[in-house]
Amino acid sequence: MRVQRILLSSRPGINGAPVPGNFRLEETSLQLEPSGGEVLVRTLYLSVDPYMRCRMNEDPGADYLTPWRLEACADGGGIGVVESSRCEGLNPGDMVTSFSWPWATHCVLKGNALQKVYPQLVDGHLSHLLGAVGLTGLTALLGVREKGHVTKGANQTMVVSGAAGACGSIAGQVGRLDGCTRVVGICGSQGKCAALVEELGFTAAINYRHDDVAARLRECCPDGVDVYFDNVGGPISDAVISQMNTGGHIVLCGQISQYNKDVPYPPPLGDGTQEVLRSRNITRDRFTVLNYMDKMEGALLQLSMWVKSGRVKVRETVVDGIENMGVAFCSMMEGGNMGKQIIKVSD
Repeated sequence: MRVQRILLSSRPGINGAPVPGNFRLEETSLQLEPSGGEVLVRTLYLSVDPYMRCRMNEDPGADYLTPWRLEACADGGGIGVVESSRCEGLNPGDMVTSFSWPWATHCVLKGNALQKVYPQLVDGHLSHLLGAVGLTGLTALLGVREKGHVTKGANQTMVVSGAAGACGSIAGQVGRLDGCTRVVGICGSQGKCAALVEELGFTAAINYRHDDVAARLRECCPDGVDVYFDNVGGPISDAVISQMNTGGHIVLCGQISQYNKDVPYPPPLGDGTQEVLRSRNITRDRFTVLNYMDKMEGALLQLSMWVKSGRVKVRETVVDGIENMGVAFCSMMEGGNMGKQIIKVSD
């Protein structure tokens, strides 16, 4: 069988920005006959996510991440259909997903490393199983609930950075549904600001490329900030933290503005910001969704109900063709996506 796959051909360097040329498309002929316990799958959709920038380094900087090997096939979230099976419980036609799906048009995978998925969970929108009703949505929902401490009727204000991205766009909606009075998103364009407010139900949105972030935060959050869902780190987060209330909570989900830099994860804060956290008794807990496996099934059902009922709106940026993986990844890292960045590999 002729198979296309994407290899990591070079590393951007610890302080370098990734470019499409770091990846290489390889077309090869492979014997794809599953052995006992394995299945042959055809890839339908692949996901690119900010954490993958860390995997491009020889040292990813986090103990739960493994680096991609040079001249080896990259991997990440994926969904596909079983074409042949020698694994009990998985049959041709079944839809399956994995957190470590090879960036390839076809592959042979161990059946016990796959999770069967059901299209009815997302009314047939299979790509949602990689985003709003998948690991991304779980990160948003469980992050808000486990670390945000949102309480109905408490008149809380939530700020979300990276709010137009895959996780932030869901986290803001979860905060609103769970009881926040105000939800303010920070993103990088006027179009994204409009979508957050007009489509996704955010109270207000701030364009960090155009606005004075600190001044706009004071306008949009007159009672201060109680919950901060942090996807970006850096100066934007410093500005938000400076306006947080005593006893507030930070959900430390991502630090995309720092991923191209040679700093530990999570990156250290400046002395002034550290003092704000200490003096105001603000929690800043690192959140890793894989620590909450026991809560995932119930959370996925909640997300499915919200999406199917329209209470949570889903935005995606879909690129066709596995050959465009590198371009799509670099675009996502520069904020070129609205919602989840998806690559459609086959029908």
